[in-house]
Amino acid sequence: MPSRVTIFAIINLLGPVLLGLGVLFDGLWIAAAFLYLTAFAMLLDQIVGVVSAPDEPDTDFPGAERLPLALGLIHFPLMVLAVWTLARGGLSIWEWVLAFFAFGLFFGQVSNANAHELIHRAERWPRRLGTAVYVTHLFGHHASAHPKIHHRHVATDQDPNTARFGESFYQFAVRAWLGSYRQALRAETELWRQLPDSWWQHVYVTYVAGALASCLIAFLIGGVAGLAIYVALASYATMQLLMSDYVQHYGLRRRPMLAGKPEPVGPQHSWNAPHWFSTYLMMAAPRHSDHHSHPSKPYIALDIGEAEQVPTLPYSLPVMGFLALHPKRWRRVMDPLVAKWVPGTVTPD
Repeated sequence: MPSRVTIFAIINLLGPVLLGLGVLFDGLWIAAAFLYLTAFAMLLDQIVGVVSAPDEPDTDFPGAERLPLALGLIHFPLMVLAVWTLARGGLSIWEWVLAFFAFGLFFGQVSNANAHELIHRAERWPRRLGTAVYVTHLFGHHASAHPKIHHRHVATDQDPNTARFGESFYQFAVRAWLGSYRQALRAETELWRQLPDSWWQHVYVTYVAGALASCLIAFLIGGVAGLAIYVALASYATMQLLMSDYVQHYGLRRRPMLAGKPEPVGPQHSWNAPHWFSTYLMMAAPRHSDHHSHPSKPYIALDIGEAEQVPTLPYSLPVMGFLALHPKRWRRVMDPLVAKWVPGTVTPD
């Protein structure tokens, strides 16, 4: 039986291998990469998720810290390959569309989840690597907003990345992007004012300069078309990150305590997905309650918890993301579940 680290590595590294073969040989390899990240993932979530036993507890995870670093480094040449492949021409329409979505799905599901793991590490080098990944998605401020705003205010109205009850994904996405940008800017500016008078030390300078540099590289690779493709890929990846936030916190709230302060963050403030394949593909991000309870806990050690103690999604995270694109269906499924965890919630008839 392969170790848990080996399973994480195989599942996450197979995506770049298939995408690389797609760049070299086009055709069926592009289709294989797309299907691996969509239909195959959903199929294994259903089959293995039903027949497999819960993870056995581990005490030691040799080599686990190397996989996030490897995936972080792989991200950058893969982004270059994506822009070059899609901008160079020579692909049929169906190959181009499948290649765009295959690359975009990898950046959105794997690169984002891996960057999330990296920015929570104590060491400076992994945090900077995770930040650089977000910068290439034109979403660098997330590296500040996630630890400084989201983890502090999750499941309250002070967190722009917590979806409110009844809010559609489309409403949430605009509010979350702008709100996280503004609130993280305020937080980082307060820290910057404690530094010597050097404007370039403000971390938002890095975020903006990095985004502009990434756009310039895309333009040099493929001209105007390359730039447009790059912005589209980055936007698609960012929408998947925002979708993950939407699905994993929709409607859940921390109760107010004395002096108006919210109750401590607990397992009841995040939605979880116990599905096998997507858990490995997304660096255990679907085990979200344990992550919020222990933000510095490595991905490899996150636990799903007992179903009766943590809010659990009825389907895997990717499937729930697709469902969230249809607000009426989403509310029919999720609002009754929210009512079970948030006393006083009134569901529509």
